[in-house]
Amino acid sequence: MSIETRVALGAVTDRPLDLAAHEAAVADRRAGAVVSFQGVVRDHDHGRSVTRLEYEGHPSAEVVLREVAAEIAADPAVHAVAVSHRIGPLEIGDVALVAAVSTAHRAAAFAACARLVDEVKARLPIWKRQVFDDGTEEWVNCP
Repeated sequence: MSIETRVALGAVTDRPLDLAAHEAAVADRRAGAVVSFQGVVRDHDHGRSVTRLEYEGHPSAEVVLREVAAEIAADPAVHAVAVSHRIGPLEIGDVALVAAVSTAHRAAAFAACARLVDEVKARLPIWKRQVFDDGTEEWVNCP
């Protein structure tokens, strides 16, 4: 199976993300484990109340996302990878990041999913604008 087919899904979108669709995308008869992750918008950051946020992405964001997914999919223990990041305005409780990985065994799936999420967070050119309950705002991960 080629790396391209092992990256089952990789998208940057302004539409709500579907965890079940990501898990289904990595389904594989050889897989004994599917590990998934949802990054959810929380109502606080560093002791301050957050009311909403917005993600903005560079035009290259989806290319970078797919590169990261391909790197994780290149691991021989990984059967398939699916990952998406949302952009645009999000409310508290909305899902901003979804990742799913399938492998033969749970330890490898947990490790691969953690690497996937960590690399996406480190490398994806997407920036977050948080709005606080006092009306102030800040940009996070912005160069």
